[in-house]
Amino acid sequence: MFHSLIKGSIILAIIFSAALVAAFVYAYEEVKLDVDKLINYKPEISSVILDKDGNKLAYVFKTQHRLYATYDELPSFIVEALVAMEDTKFFEHSGVNPDAIFRAIVKDIQAGAFVEGGSTLTQQLIKNKLLSNEKKLTRKLKEAILALKIEKELSKEEIIERYLNEISYGNNYFGIKTAANGYFRKELNELTIKEAAILVGLPNAPSFYNPIKYYKRALDRANNVLYRMKNIGWISQEDYLKAVKESPTIYQTSLTQNIAPYIVDEVLRSFNGKLGDIRTGGYKIYTTVDMKQQQIAKKAVTFAYDKALKQYKEKVGETTLNAALVAVESKTGNILAMVGGESYERSAFNRVTQTERQPGSAFKPFIYQTALDMGYNPATPLTDIARTFQYYHHGQRKIWAPRNYERDFRGFVSLREALVHSRNLATINLVADLGVSTIRKRLAFLDVPHIPQDMSIALGNLGLSPLKMAQIFSVFANSGHMIEPRLVSKIVSKEGAVIYETRPKEIADFTTQEQAYLMTDILKEVVERGTGRNAKVDGIELAGKTGTTNNSIDAWFCGYSPEIEVIVWFGRDNNQRIAAKGATGGGLAAPAFSYYFRELLKVYPDTKRTFDIPQGVYRGTYEGKSEIYTKHSPLPIVKPNNEYGFDETSASDNETYNGVSPLEETGIVEVINYDEAQIEDRGFAETIKINGEQDEKEDDPLHPKRKVPKTPVSEDSGTLF
Repeated sequence: MFHSLIKGSIILAIIFSAALVAAFVYAYEEVKLDVDKLINYKPEISSVILDKDGNKLAYVFKTQHRLYATYDELPSFIVEALVAMEDTKFFEHSGVNPDAIFRAIVKDIQAGAFVEGGSTLTQQLIKNKLLSNEKKLTRKLKEAILALKIEKELSKEEIIERYLNEISYGNNYFGIKTAANGYFRKELNELTIKEAAILVGLPNAPSFYNPIKYYKRALDRANNVLYRMKNIGWISQEDYLKAVKESPTIYQTSLTQNIAPYIVDEVLRSFNGKLGDIRTGGYKIYTTVDMKQQQIAKKAVTFAYDKALKQYKEKVGETTLNAALVAVESKTGNILAMVGGESYERSAFNRVTQTERQPGSAFKPFIYQTALDMGYNPATPLTDIARTFQYYHHGQRKIWAPRNYERDFRGFVSLREALVHSRNLATINLVADLGVSTIRKRLAFLDVPHIPQDMSIALGNLGLSPLKMAQIFSVFANSGHMIEPRLVSKIVSKEGAVIYETRPKEIADFTTQEQAYLMTDILKEVVERGTGRNAKVDGIELAGKTGTTNNSIDAWFCGYSPEIEVIVWFGRDNNQRIAAKGATGGGLAAPAFSYYFRELLKVYPDTKRTFDIPQGVYRGTYEGKSEIYTKHSPLPIVKPNNEYGFDETSASDNETYNGVSPLEETGIVEVINYDEAQIEDRGFAETIKINGEQDEKEDDPLHPKRKVPKTPVSEDSGTLF
């Protein structure tokens, strides 16, 4: 009988052992030792976008917000608190703790259910990364198998590192570094022991112990962690008592912490698909943005926008009126500030980069610079009279008869005065004299898109984004050299390697420094006494040009200081006119420009305040008035014949313009298909054919013909790896 019992017990033991081995083998085969996810650990790591000084603009991520911390970054008390609370013998076992398993089995049997798991930190890591949370024997077997395998492949430090980066700490914070940043707004090395204890206590039940919602629970849990550390001798009684009394401040921090959304969106849009998934690569993306200037720019737009709404009696959120501003460092092309609209919350559409609008009169400086580079001088007389132009559309003869807004003309007006006061007829006549093809060739060097092939080029009749305007306007702000604006300076991988670095595209010597200064000197007077008077700021020299399109649909101010270029745009998102009257670049956009520079001087009082006058710029006298000139653009030597019977001096008399309305710059009225008899009755000048290229004119002293300067174009653009 006794032998039979022994024999039966042995058989049962063999059967049980066989079953256990079979279950072990089954579990082993089912998981296929899928440990690669932990051995070659590649979690989703949030990327961070930084300003030029390394200050955080935002975190970007896909599904899990995780900031990665290496083992060396972990303060010792974090590791000690974790091991003390979760797996005291972690540094002694091989992945499975038999004692803990035995205790768990006893408690489970006593309770009649799975109440304690007895898992090591290694097993907990496996459960979170590879397996489910089911409390089943097969899962426990899988955990044990994988734990043994992983302990052979990874060091204890590597397991701790993976654990603290993989675990959820609630509030969609993954990894202890993320949680420290979110709950305490601290780096790991800035944490107190109590704060570390709060974090260590969270993974057990992140929702239940969430310190934002259940602060007392979180403190009680942290005190338990501290008590455990004291009991095993890992902190002193003194440190324990001090930590227990501490009540850390908890912050409810947004996941992205996005303080510059238009900029962040533009960065993501620019690198979409170029570096894998930029949201999960753990990159440090350094932008060129100066957050102090970004804040100034936002306030500048809000100031001018509120002023406009008050003027038009419209309400925020109920209007289609919008605005945008971009500021660029002239010499580097670095974008210092970018405001894509009056409110990101109401519209995330970036009007700096994603829209193309007509610049109107803000485009005139490019025409006038062409004239200067062909030998004209700021004192050169231009004809401010009406002309008619004929062309053919679908075989039908058309007549175009533009005129100034106030339906006046001044006869002769100097090139300087024509631009300072944005005289449209003088500009149109200048284009007629220069030739559309000549202007188009110059603009082609600047990568200007959609260049008109007819006289409408005088009206700025082309679509450009504010960012593109900043690019091409840099030829004036940057002494004749165009430089492409850039938003990102470099990108650093999570390993610390620079994987992307930009060098802006440049077009060198579009014009010379001295020729560019001729334009700057004129644009300074636009601000001092012309259509841009609202852009004036005491204590700093500013140059710029207003722009208002027909029917007041777009309003611009494009200008610069000796160091910074600022482009401001106002308009309606539905492309309708801003207002029946009074909606000009000088009235709407210029106030934002002046606000920007007033505040800039307060924040950066050492800002350069005067323009340098390059060598080769001289001052002389023409018709009794002081004027600057260069070797290439000498003072006029021939006084124009007064063939139209106008007072030649009135056009250059400053007093003539003291009361000029800013509306004058909108003054293009297109009159189509006038009867030729009516045209003659109105006393218009000769009709000029504009269909096709104009015939070459003979050289004359007043409007000398010059060769278009050849401009070297640099193809360097984009990335350096």
